Amino acid sequence: MTNRQIGFGLGIVILIIAAILTYVLYERNMQRQAFAEHVVSQSSGRWAQPDTVASLQKSISSYERRIARYVEAAARNATFWKLLAVRLQQRQLHGEALDALARAIQYAPEDPALHHFTGVSAAIQAKSFHQFPGRTNADRAEHFTLAEQAFLRAIELDDRYLPPRYSLGVLYVFDLDRPEDAVPHLQQVLEINRGNTDAMMVLARAFFMMANYQASVDLFDRIISITGDPERRREAQDNRERVLERMYGY
Repeated sequence: MTNRQIGFGLGIVILIIAAILTYVLYERNMQRQAFAEHVVSQSSGRWAQPDTVASLQKSISSYERRIARYVEAAARNATFWKLLAVRLQQRQLHGEALDALARAIQYAPEDPALHHFTGVSAAIQAKSFHQFPGRTNADRAEHFTLAEQAFLRAIELDDRYLPPRYSLGVLYVFDLDRPEDAVPHLQQVLEINRGNTDAMMVLARAFFMMANYQASVDLFDRIISITGDPERRREAQDNRERVLERMYGY
């Protein structure tokens, strides 16, 4: 290969690199402009400083690395508090888990799992409050309210996320004596996961509490027919007999 050919090849490589760098810089500039326009559009005009797209682009360019580092640190903090909360829940330390979850939600308020975890720990804490000195029924009620709100928020963020719907059904049936509120959530779980026998058991209990005995029996029959767990089958059979006793008074 001649020097001329080598030089020509290097020239092509340099042109390609230059084109790539030009494109990258163009894309970065467009991103800065779009970000600046978004900030301006969301500002009141009275208090925004700097308040023009051009001045904001200049500021973004100046602070870009600091912003990126802060965003990355915030994301890491959200992950840390989330993992800590789960580990605390695994150790049954639900009071501490609630504190960790509150911190995690500060960083990631639209993570539905964080709200579901909050509901779980709040419900467990509520059931654990006794009439110790300084404790009142208001503490229990506040935690049950927190659990309900947390489950509802998780569902609001992702209406196909099944764990908070199931947990909310359990809360309404076994803790708040509101079986009619549990029914639509448990039915939604079963629409998406038709073989979920846990949800069937809770829904059957809700129907029993509402005196809809036939619907309860039908669910227990369904569980008996599909479950491969002998213990779950025995549980469903026993509950079915109790419902039939209530239906026919024998």
